[in-house]
Amino acid sequence: MTALDFNALAADIKEWGLSLGFAAVGICDIDLNTYRADLEAFVEKGFHGEMEYLARNPELRTDATHLLIGALRIISVRMNYLPPNTQMVKQLKNSKKAYVSRYAVGGDYHKLMRKRLAKLAKQINERVAGYGYRAITDSAPLMEKPIAEKAGLGWIGKNTLLLNKEAGSWFFLGELLTTLPLPVDKPVIQDGCQNCQACLKICPTGALINAKQIDARRCISYLTIEHKTAIPLELRPLMGNRIYGCDDCQLICPWNRYAPATAEPQFHARNDFDSAELVELFSWSEKTFLEKTIGSAIRRLGHARWLRNIAVAMGNAVYDNAIIAALEQRLDYSDVMIREHIEWALTQQRAKKDKAHLEDAQLKKITAKLNVHY
Repeated sequence: MTALDFNALAADIKEWGLSLGFAAVGICDIDLNTYRADLEAFVEKGFHGEMEYLARNPELRTDATHLLIGALRIISVRMNYLPPNTQMVKQLKNSKKAYVSRYAVGGDYHKLMRKRLAKLAKQINERVAGYGYRAITDSAPLMEKPIAEKAGLGWIGKNTLLLNKEAGSWFFLGELLTTLPLPVDKPVIQDGCQNCQACLKICPTGALINAKQIDARRCISYLTIEHKTAIPLELRPLMGNRIYGCDDCQLICPWNRYAPATAEPQFHARNDFDSAELVELFSWSEKTFLEKTIGSAIRRLGHARWLRNIAVAMGNAVYDNAIIAALEQRLDYSDVMIREHIEWALTQQRAKKDKAHLEDAQLKKITAKLNVHY
């Protein structure tokens, strides 16, 4: 192969990517301007909430040359993360359990994918030297889903996630910017969502307000991960037992019936994050939290917001004396905002306790009357 045989090089790059553990590899140019209007409309409507970084420097998100001088192409990759034998629906139905989005029950993907992309860049450079590269895994202001869509890895669905007919949406995305003039892949033109409305209807908080349009301020993933202040009162009861992220729009998506489990051990569940009890997680000290979340995406929350999220879930759980006791033990928590969530959860639990006692008393009264009558 000569240095100018970029078609053959592109084919090799895809093979190398698969051998490194990526589920798919595609290539696109760097022109993302057709997606810029959607981003600007999203910000203008305030849908980004507290994510102020989305409002800054939109030109950086649509022009890769700001991130790598002379960039011509973007190599887009995806890596499956769905843990095997996960009982997502079962856990969501048990209000005493904590639900963690499945992308976060295992190890943080950023370092792993960045290292794999660096290896890919090294392999390319060994074949064709003198070109520039930069590996990105959600670590730079670049629009990952539009890139993956242009590179033919799938289409952006009505739930705003990238969907693929063979893999659904249970995968991470990463990019390798390069100055190589590689041939580009064709984007997926057919919209596989068609008339399906499943994700729009299932969203617990109504965050998916229209096809491919989301109000992050109502999204449980945003509220539990990005939102740094008090969770709005009207949204708390809708969050159920979801303490870190939300997978409902993925769980309901028909294409995810075909999604394979990950072959990457690092993405398998750790520390029972896929099955833990709320009371257990709420009992963790800050030291325990930091120890248990080493190498986990959950760590970026910090202990205080971890408690905030679990408190909301405990308030939503069925009445349980153990939950009430656990909440009462944290009533002296130093952070006023977190303490307010704990007090809210206690109010919810005590109301359920009173209702349960009232219903029990009424049942006993009815039973007594029946015993006398018969």
